[in-house]
Amino acid sequence: MLCGIILVTHSDTRVYASPLYGDCLVITQRTDVHSQSVGALNTCHQTTIWVGAICMREARAARYQLLPDQRLIREQTGLVASLRGLVVALRPRQWTKNGLLLVALAFTANVHQPVLLVNALLGLALFCMLSSAGYLVNDALDVEADRQHPTKRLRPIPAGLVPVPVALTVAVLLAVAGLCGAVALNPRFGILALAYLILTATYSRWLKHIVLLDLFGIAAGFVLRAVAGAVVIGVPISPWLYIATMLGALLIGLGKRRSELQALGDSAAEHRKNLQVYSIELIDQLMLIVSSAALVTYALYTFSAENMPKDHSMMLTVPVVLYGLFRYLLLARDGDVGAPEEVLLRDSGLRLTVAIWAVLAVSILYVAKLA
Repeated sequence: MLCGIILVTHSDTRVYASPLYGDCLVITQRTDVHSQSVGALNTCHQTTIWVGAICMREARAARYQLLPDQRLIREQTGLVASLRGLVVALRPRQWTKNGLLLVALAFTANVHQPVLLVNALLGLALFCMLSSAGYLVNDALDVEADRQHPTKRLRPIPAGLVPVPVALTVAVLLAVAGLCGAVALNPRFGILALAYLILTATYSRWLKHIVLLDLFGIAAGFVLRAVAGAVVIGVPISPWLYIATMLGALLIGLGKRRSELQALGDSAAEHRKNLQVYSIELIDQLMLIVSSAALVTYALYTFSAENMPKDHSMMLTVPVVLYGLFRYLLLARDGDVGAPEEVLLRDSGLRLTVAIWAVLAVSILYVAKLA
């Protein structure tokens, strides 16, 4: 049976297509329609498609929410489509968040140490496995609610491309393999990996439905990544950096909630109960508090942490961080933020800011170490 077909209908200048994933069209319910040629498509008078289509104009408007390789094709077999859907369900684009495991390596100026570099990269890979397991469980638990969401319904699991039992089975395999690898790499790292798994499971089941605690659940995941990055290479790291990481993660979580409120409008509470308590005004106030605290914390970190240069040259990175905060707040106001990895990969200004900050910070630390 086909799991996806190409664009099938053209009526009153409105072109419809099923939600896209990878190279296939995700399908949910069957119906017959009269089709005409569109562009390079051939005319077909009776075609089986699947209801739950979206207007192509809407798809173009939301193009930033689709993966770069998403495109229409004529057909895709069930197995190939399911495998591709499973890969998408692992959310490899969100692995960028696990880059926090490399912060300790960079900020202690140990990138040139082969053993430490390998350990950090192995830790990064293991956390990618653990985080993907968490994403699969999250989507499996929220499958019904996600089908009512304007964009989350396009994910492979709520769209029906990846069955829930398959997703849960793969999640268990990834969790077991990642946890065993973490313990083998470093027992203390293994404990943090287990804590991360428990946190993601708790968040998916309970925390994300509790007002404010859902934000701290997101922040805790980022902090655990930062701590794990220090533990896996056996180096101490300043508590200031942990606090800055927590505040930055809270800001990201607030931006995500604000984006959800804007996207869902009056139906926000139907998707997630805690969204009925949040409001744009409240989130804007919280974002102002958190962004201010994050800036002050990072500034104090640059000249008070023990591993910082004695000449306080690390403070040169503060204006870059300040611009990054301004840029994120600007995007949040325009409703152009959601998942952090999507914002980073989509917005060239924010992407360039992160790159400049990383190069400048590492360069300053290495110059101070060689001096």
